Amino acid sequence: MRISEAQKLIKEIYGERDRKRGIVKTALHLGEELGELFHALRTNNVDNLREEFADVLAWLLSLSDLISVDLEDAFITRYGEGCPKCRSIPCKCPEV
Repeated sequence: MRISEAQKLIKEIYGERDRKRGIVKTALHLGEELGELFHALRTNNVDNLREEFADVLAWLLSLSDLISVDLEDAFITRYGEGCPKCRSIPCKCPEV
């Protein structure tokens, strides 16, 4: 599934609720899901990790749709030619 297809699917499933909830509350839900993902990483719960990664992606897609950002286009524009800074694949920027 392409990112644009996933964004469309999430919009079909949750778009009406997302619009009612609004941008700020949707962003807060994304933050909560990130917290749950971090907890799953700390506990190394593989089954939970899969769910939390999917939830983070779903909320990110919802938020990007609410503010009319085509996430697939944004990603390709930013990373399509490699690292945004050095334009290399793999990145050749100095490690920090």
